[in-house]
Parts: sequence; structure tokens; C-alpha cells
Amino acid sequence: MNLRQLEYFVRIAELGSFSRAALVLGIAQPALSRQLRLLEADLGTPLLQRTGRGAIPTEAGARLLAHASGILRLTAAAREDLATDRGEPTGRIVIALPPSMARLLTLRLVEGFRDTLPRARLAVVEGLSTHIGEWIATGRVDLGLMLNPAPLAAIETRPILDEPLCLISPAPTRRAAAPAASLPFAELPRFPLVIPEPMHVIRKLIEAEAARAGLQLNIAWEISGVPAILELVRTGHGHAVLTEGAVRASGQATAFRLRPITAPDLLSRLCLALPARKPLSTLTRAAMGLLEGLARAHAGPDIDP
Repeated sequence: MNLRQLEYFVRIAELGSFSRAALVLGIAQPALSRQLRLLEADLGTPLLQRTGRGAIPTEAGARLLAHASGILRLTAAAREDLATDRGEPTGRIVIALPPSMARLLTLRLVEGFRDTLPRARLAVVEGLSTHIGEWIATGRVDLGLMLNPAPLAAIETRPILDEPLCLISPAPTRRAAAPAASLPFAELPRFPLVIPEPMHVIRKLIEAEAARAGLQLNIAWEISGVPAILELVRTGHGHAVLTEGAVRASGQATAFRLRPITAPDLLSRLCLALPARKPLSTLTRAAMGLLEGLARAHAGPDIDP
């Protein structure tokens, strides 16, 4: 087993295809397949299952993927640390963002790296906060933003900002009476909700509060993506519970009416997440500062220090 074989294996597993991995890595597909066979022979077990639609990790391959991603991350960090010249960060960093944050921040993050970290390479991936926590803990991602993260021993979280959760409704017509500026939580069951799946952090938050209050939510539709949720709300299929930032990211803020939920106030907390007990490289520290600054500037108001 060597680092090159591990890198080849990780790329195939992540992309789900030998041909796509060969294109990204810049090598011939037969050579890539040969290195994977050598790795499987060395470990004595199949690592990838070939299917008609590509390749997926076997059970053993999934376990190796977690190890290999961390090994490659540490190797890159070591190279970066030794190659840093004149204090200018170099190397590659992977940053994970929730979908709503990705729509707001990806372009600005790329521009920030271009202007302030020109020798560094950036990769941005999207995922739910639960997935981002797992990726950081296993070394597949270097740092990221998480919404309302649950405590995990393997990651450290640093609060960046709080945003109130709001009831999102279609914008009232000119003739319609304007609804109240806020909405007590006890009134939420009156509204048919378009809401994410049970694993989503915002759904967990409002369901926990409903359980404490002895209320039954009126869930009309379970939809995973925020853009799809907002489109259903805009076209009159229900209401949503999201932050103002999620609505701003849609680019259609005028199409919606927002009412902060009160009694109690419900807050969505955005945190910077990074591996716990792992030395931070020069590049990681620089990326953290850039990411936190962009989040504070573009994703909502600051929280108290």
C-alpha cells in the first residue's frame, strides 16, 4: 500500500466512476485499474464493487475510505507546512457548507482565496450539517459551517451568528390584510408546513419545541431542498420555517412574508466547525478567518462575542 494507491482509491470512491477518476487524476484508466487491483491484492479484499453505473465501495472499502481520507489530509498538511514560503499559505483545503450558506458564500469564498490566498487550492462541498460533522470527524473535510450542531467529541465548534427562525408565507396581495409582524409558537400548528426530512436540524429544533409544548405540527409536505420548499411556499402549497438568510439566498425575498416565531424565540445558530485536538496549519487558520468574516458579513447579524 502506498499514498498514490490510496489517492487513486479515494478519487474513484468519491466520484463513483473509474473513468471520471482517471480524468480528474490525469492518468489512463487501465493504469488506474491496475493500481486499484494491486491495492486490493495487498489488502486481501475487494474494495470497490463494479456496477453498470460505476463503482461503489464494498464494506471493507467504506472502512478504508475513512482511514485513507484522513491519511491523505495529514500528508497534505505536512507538505503544506514544510512548503510554506515567506509566510504565504500553500496547499489544498476542503471546506463544507450547508446548501443555504453555499449559495450565499461560495462565489465570495472563491474570490477571497483568489485575492488573499493565491497559492492555495480550494475545494467546496455541500451537505447537511449532520453529514458535515461526520466528514470533519473522519478527515474528509478540513473545516466547515454547521447549523445547530450536536456535540461531537471529534469536532470543535465556534459560534458565528444567530438568526431567528421565521414562518415563511407567500407575500400578501395588495388587497389582503397584512398578517401580524410575529407569530407565537403556539399558533404554528394552524399552518400547513412544507418542511425538511426528520434528520434536518431545523425540523429537529421545531419538533422538540412542539413536543415540550404538547403541540402537534401540521406537516403537509416533506421536502429536502430549501429552493424546492420556497417554490412550494411561493405557489401557495404551504408555509415554511426557515431563517431570513435562507430566503435572501433564494434571490426572491420579495415573494415571501416573514414572521419571526416568538414565545419562545427560536434561533438557528451558525457555527464554524473544525477537527478537535488537531494542530491547525497556516492555511487552515487563514481559511477560518476568511470564512468567518464572510459568514458574518453576508449570512446575518453578528451574535454577541
